[in-house]
Amino acid sequence: MTEIVAFVLIPALFLFGIGLFLPLVPFIVALRGLALMMQVLSGYGRTLVGVVHRRTPEFRTLPPYRPQDDAVKAYRNYFYGPALRDLRQLVTLERRLYARTVGDSFRAVTSRQLVAPTRHRAFTVPYGLTLYLGLCAGLVAVLPLLVLALVLHALLLALLTAGARLLAGALRTTDRLALWTKRLGSGMICPHCFERVRYPAYDCPSPTCRRRHTDIRPGRYGLFRRRCECGRRMPTLLMLMDRETRLQGYCGHPHCGKPMNVAAGHMPEVVIPLIGGQAAGKTQLMAAMLLSLERAAENGGPAITLADDESDANYRVLREVLRMRGHTRATQKTLPRAHSFVLGDGRSQRLLHLFDTAGERFVDRDETDALRYARAARTFVFVLDPMAVKAFWTRLDPSPGPLLDRTLGSTVDPEEVFARSVQAVAAMGAPLRRSRLAVSISKMDLLAEHGLVPAGTDSDSARAWLVEGLGLHSLVRAMELHFREVRFFGTAAVTDEHADVHSSVVRLTDWCLRGVGGRRRALRQR
Repeated sequence: MTEIVAFVLIPALFLFGIGLFLPLVPFIVALRGLALMMQVLSGYGRTLVGVVHRRTPEFRTLPPYRPQDDAVKAYRNYFYGPALRDLRQLVTLERRLYARTVGDSFRAVTSRQLVAPTRHRAFTVPYGLTLYLGLCAGLVAVLPLLVLALVLHALLLALLTAGARLLAGALRTTDRLALWTKRLGSGMICPHCFERVRYPAYDCPSPTCRRRHTDIRPGRYGLFRRRCECGRRMPTLLMLMDRETRLQGYCGHPHCGKPMNVAAGHMPEVVIPLIGGQAAGKTQLMAAMLLSLERAAENGGPAITLADDESDANYRVLREVLRMRGHTRATQKTLPRAHSFVLGDGRSQRLLHLFDTAGERFVDRDETDALRYARAARTFVFVLDPMAVKAFWTRLDPSPGPLLDRTLGSTVDPEEVFARSVQAVAAMGAPLRRSRLAVSISKMDLLAEHGLVPAGTDSDSARAWLVEGLGLHSLVRAMELHFREVRFFGTAAVTDEHADVHSSVVRLTDWCLRGVGGRRRALRQR
């Protein structure tokens, strides 16, 4: 009987149980395979979040892009390196996770159903083999889905990267077009070295950082904002900087690196050089021009604001000397620093640079090469001291007399100064034939005390006085040949008892700023 039970009934029951189990095999295989697929895909989701968002050490297989490792001390934009790095980490981690998940699943079935089952092996072995089939089906079925997810991730990353780079290019183009509309397409003018700066360098706005960023435009280190190594964010475009968020720019040329005007790049720039011999009166005339603009602003004219602390400090000194009717200090022979100011308001604002250069540079051929700022000028002011002309002392009637001190005049011949300066400016590529020249006949207040001024105050009278009274026909002819338009002014860079500038300086300033934005209202004195 025992043999019948052992060799007949039990095998029959086993086969009967196998027969009942076989219809369930597909469902078990499918469920186990689906469970493995969900386990792998959920692991992919956790890995994706960990790599892209959490960024904790367990999800890191590659070293991050650190600002201290780059030449530019700023964090990279996600789509300029970190995104590809994350994709590589995701592929590496998912490959490991896939192998670990499948291996752990097979080991778990082997241990629980085959090696150390909790029930008789007659029940666990068939079930274990079925689970094996399910795992095999799951690992085969989930692999294309996993590859598809990684491919879609890579495609989406490629599209976003291309979009980010196109956006960066579009933003750069827009910013460049904005500069072109401000006539800054070739760059901004450094008030120290006079070179064109395509884009200033900027210091980090954090007071405790001050790292300098040489090119903040949209690109590798940010689209709309750049994040410095210290964590402080800064705008990447000039058009994103309003009055409150404007950053201090610095010249990008390695031989300079000095601070530029805060308004640089935010409005069109106008350069007006003052040319003349030593002691011709350039500095005093420049101070009088600035004071005339200040007085005009007080009386309803265009607003004027000094563009930087150095210009403001220098102007304060010059203004007080001018109001006291004193003599300004001779301009140093070192490279001049532009006296910069903002004229006008709103969209009519213009950044004006007045350059007052030592007269010695206009007679020394080796020194005129430093006058690079003249390349950007379209209006020039030539300060002509009549006391520097020999004919002034020999041909004018009446005689100057003993009261007119010869030492108050310039000792440099105006014709020599003009010839040297024009030659140097033309060699630098300045379009003189498209430029204007204002000839300021200086020290007319001093000459008026001796009755030596021309009869009229208009340009023709001043021109005739130079030609007929001083014999400067060749100089006047050379001026009119080199420049598109020449206007002559007799100027007295002095103030009256009300601290108002002489009307001759007002007329000169008004003509020099003709066509410059911000001059919508006439420059009037009270």
